[in-house]
Order: sequence, then structure tokens, then C-alpha cells
Amino acid sequence: MDLSFLQHVNQLQAVQKLQKTHTQQTMMQSMFSQFLEEQMSRLQMDTPQTSKRDLFLHPMLSFDSIQKNEMTKAVDASWTNSLSDRETKFQPLIEEAAKKYNLDPKLIYSVIKHESNFNPNAVSHAGARGLMQLMPATARMLQVTDMFDPQQNINGGAKYLRQMLDKYKGDTRLALAAYNAGPGNVDRYGGIPPFKETQAYVPRVFNTYMNA
Repeated sequence: MDLSFLQHVNQLQAVQKLQKTHTQQTMMQSMFSQFLEEQMSRLQMDTPQTSKRDLFLHPMLSFDSIQKNEMTKAVDASWTNSLSDRETKFQPLIEEAAKKYNLDPKLIYSVIKHESNFNPNAVSHAGARGLMQLMPATARMLQVTDMFDPQQNINGGAKYLRQMLDKYKGDTRLALAAYNAGPGNVDRYGGIPPFKETQAYVPRVFNTYMNA
């Protein structure tokens, strides 16, 4: 058999395979481009708050997931509808502090609910003051000059919560225990201290937070 003939046949087959592969790739690119254009067009009509850039960076982003995210935001915001007038009064300050310190506003709300029941002039028998019941020494550490000023008090308490969450790697229960009994006691006992007040405080605040 003529070997040159076989080589020629093999070369032709290789060229045909390359052409077929190139054609398939071109078709896939065309289909993908069309898919992106359709998704972008639908996105502009259905969800104007999401940019083309977002879809380009995440081409598999579905409209169902976008709509679910928007529904989740609506649910998260709806919890404030059940607040009393006194609680609603301080909600803007809570939202502001939550954004500043990267906290869930419901956590700040829950702490205030059980610390002072939204009384900005509250003073405990131990000397804790204001909405988030800051002790004078803690307030000075947090640079709070007026513990009865709602904005300063909420900002100070939120900052302290953020510090405790960071210290205990996001463990909300331990952060609440430290908020109530101090981080020294949490460290000393390796968890929630065996104090009746703290043992009652942590689940009470945590449950309010989870059900808000």
C-alpha cells in the first residue's frame, strides 16, 4: 500500500476534525452570546436594579434567584412593622449603627429590648445607663460622652457588640454573655458564666433576636 496515500488520507481527516470542532465552537459561542443578550434584555425589563455588569460577571444568575433575594429583603424589612411607637422612634438610629458596625439590626433591637425596654433614661442598680445599659467604664472605653444620648448610647453598644462578636468568632451567644457579664468571665469559665442573671439573659435575648 502506498504510505503517502495513507498520510494524505490522515491529513484530510485531521483537517475535517478541526473544521468540525471549529464549527461547533463557533455555534456554541453564538448560542452563548444570544443567551447573554436575552438575559440582559429580560433583566432590564424585570429587575432594573441589577446591572448588565452583574449578569456578565455571573452569567448563570437566574431571575428566580434575583426575585428570591428581593423577597428576602422585603421579609427582613417587614419585622419592623410589629414594633411599638416607642421602639419605632429609635429604629433609624439602630439601622445606622447596624450598618456602621456590620450588625444585624435585629440583634441591636433585641439587646435594647431586654436591657432597657427602650427607655433612654434607664439606670440599673449597678449603674448601667441608657438604652443599651452601658456601664460608665465601658462607655468611656467606647468614647461615649453622654450615655443618655440615644445616638451615642446605641452606637457605643453596637460597637461593643461588634467587638464581642469578633472576639468570639461570630458566636452570638458568647457575645451576649460577654455583653452581660464581661468577656473576662466568659474566658474564665470557657463559655457562658454560671451566673443566674447571665444564664437567663443569653437565651432570652437570643430568642427575641431569632424570632424578631
